[in-house]
Amino acid sequence: MSAEMANEIKLISGRSHPELSDKIAKRLGIQVARTISLNYSNQETSFTVGESVRDEDVFIVQSTATGDVNEGLMELLIMISACRTASCYDKKDKSRAPISARLVANMLQTAGANHIVTVDLHASQIQGFFSVPVDNLYAEPSFLRYIRENFNPEDCVIVSPDAGGAKRATSIADHLNTAFALIHKERPRPNVVGRMVLVGNVEDKVAILVDDMADTCGTLVKAAAVLKENGAKSVLALVTHGILSGNAIETLNGSVLTALVVTNTVPLGDKVQRCPKLRVIDISPTVAEAIRRTHNGESVSYLFTHAPV
Repeated sequence: MSAEMANEIKLISGRSHPELSDKIAKRLGIQVARTISLNYSNQETSFTVGESVRDEDVFIVQSTATGDVNEGLMELLIMISACRTASCYDKKDKSRAPISARLVANMLQTAGANHIVTVDLHASQIQGFFSVPVDNLYAEPSFLRYIRENFNPEDCVIVSPDAGGAKRATSIADHLNTAFALIHKERPRPNVVGRMVLVGNVEDKVAILVDDMADTCGTLVKAAAVLKENGAKSVLALVTHGILSGNAIETLNGSVLTALVVTNTVPLGDKVQRCPKLRVIDISPTVAEAIRRTHNGESVSYLFTHAPV
């Protein structure tokens, strides 16, 4: 066999029509490639290729099933991205999982967007996926105002619920000239939190957890329990994006958290009524000022450190 013919067929199946994929594979005398496709609790799609597809002929079988056209199409795009890049998904450590953020960036630019304004991207390096200007606004100025208006910073400790958020938490602690602590966590699989260990001192302090998003709230609730066990006077959380999927509201209501403060970047519906611990900071003044400044050709960088009144 020549070098040009040495590659093999890799048949990859989406979740829309696995029966058809199995029949095609049987006809070809091959096995459907090993993959893992799932939705996180917030319905975000994750797709991982379980074997090497490098230099192979990859064929993806995906149907636009009635009622699931949009989901099927998005999964198809993510599968294509995974096979083409053989790279890492930002929320996972496994190889050959797609960087969905890069895919979304390409889609926005292909559709014609020439300037992007975001609020607290999950990872700042996502800005590098764009070839157009990106202004990533921060909730930090609004959080600093909330803390100063409701607490004595000297009585507070700013806590990161994991190592990945340490930079965010230390920035707030530095602005308040207050203490910082960190919780080390082991996550055996997505949306499941394992053992937690506190690094720092929170005894007789108001412990303020800071994160960019709260999904199922398992991390926040377990972190809050660890902080109380280590002598914190009270525990609250400041989170930019309140996704609050699955049983998040019930989890929060049964936790030791005194409050969960979120911005309104994500619609909350009836969750505020269902959870008396939920507080909302309006982010619209920051976004509106960013729009005004962009329209007038002014710098948006002022908003990185200041929250409009």
